[in-house]
Amino acid sequence: MDGFRVMPMLEAAKCGDLFCTLTGNISVLRPEFFKVMKDGAMVCNSGHFNVEIDIEGLSKMSKEVLKDVRNFVDAYVLEDGRKIYLLGEGRLINLAAAEGHPASVMDMSFATQALATEYCIKNKGKLSNKVYFVPQDIEDWVASLKLESMGVGMDELTEEQKVYLNSWQTGT
Repeated sequence: MDGFRVMPMLEAAKCGDLFCTLTGNISVLRPEFFKVMKDGAMVCNSGHFNVEIDIEGLSKMSKEVLKDVRNFVDAYVLEDGRKIYLLGEGRLINLAAAEGHPASVMDMSFATQALATEYCIKNKGKLSNKVYFVPQDIEDWVASLKLESMGVGMDELTEEQKVYLNSWQTGT
């Protein structure tokens, strides 16, 4: 839907420059694909632990492994001299080689979780055994605190806007 051509991996391996697995499955990138990748191809994983890229297979087919050629980048030198660059040791790339989930995002998540836990404790005995949405007032409070801490202001909804957003009679 983003305009990328869908193709079998063996075909994609021949023309791609960056491969990022996100499947949650094992051995998504394997030696038969490494064999046809371009010199300088980069491989990384963001799907599931470090099992999506067959690192052992890549190691076995390499004559040399150059560790840390750049931060979080290892170069696997194949027999013909081509290099395949493994990012973040094949671990979840957003955690292994970047900020992962930066504190500027996680603070809201943790605050919401803590306040939702407090809500459950305060309402012990009143809640049924089921999954609940986080109460909107908690979501709104955490969001407003975050915006305030960033020095960001925003308009309040008018009563008419609140009614509209909570109804289905008007609009499409």
